[in-house]
Amino acid sequence: MPRSCPGQVSRELRGHVMLIGLDRPAKRNAFDLSMLDALSLAYGEFEREPLARVAVVFCHGEHFTAGLDLAAVGERLSQGWQVPAGGCDPWRVSAGPFVSKPVIVAARGYCLTVGIELMLAADINLCASNTRFAQMEVQRGLFPFGGATIRLQRIAGWGNAMRWLLTGDEFDAHEALRLGLVQEVMASEDLLPNALKLAQRIAEQAPLGVQATLASARLAVLQGETASSQALLPTTAQLFASEDAREGLLALQERRPGQFKGA
Repeated sequence: MPRSCPGQVSRELRGHVMLIGLDRPAKRNAFDLSMLDALSLAYGEFEREPLARVAVVFCHGEHFTAGLDLAAVGERLSQGWQVPAGGCDPWRVSAGPFVSKPVIVAARGYCLTVGIELMLAADINLCASNTRFAQMEVQRGLFPFGGATIRLQRIAGWGNAMRWLLTGDEFDAHEALRLGLVQEVMASEDLLPNALKLAQRIAEQAPLGVQATLASARLAVLQGETASSQALLPTTAQLFASEDAREGLLALQERRPGQFKGA
């Protein structure tokens, strides 16, 4: 059954998929301090839940997020935001901890500032054709401090990133697709069903293999190809010794889908 975290973030476990919903629609899901903490705690719950293999982050209401509620969070953020005990950093810009399992973001309506940065920290992003994006911190005397300066130029290229980061201008879903910020654009009514379908497809795969794939790719980004290459053989040896690897081979021989347990 759906449950709600303090601070307007819902979560619901459907099989092996955890739905995490931004649920402050009266404020267009703008983040105040309690919502920042609640999203972090929801990510922490996802990380610890043994049944949850993939998370889908979506919005209640028409808008993914209008960004930060600056009037409510400005003074606290100027002193530095800390991940609450039991939480994981959804933006991956602090000292952690971070989730080790895949996160899919499904955005529609407004997706401003920290919403874009939440997508940049996720693994796969989908959006509705009506989604409007803007990284508008420079229009408020600030700068993007949730990861956009680190990641947008890496996926979109320097000039493409600076075009939007240095102006704060709004761009649409098709430009987000061109930049590589999102992987698919679709009708709003198809967004959550398609996100769930994709999450369920990932959840059908061997969890240890999925997490090892993520870890290897992230290590290459953070520490370079050499560090990631050095971890390939030890990780491979661990996976070959797992029950899931044995099940995968048996499923191949029997020409059926694997029934994986994450062990």
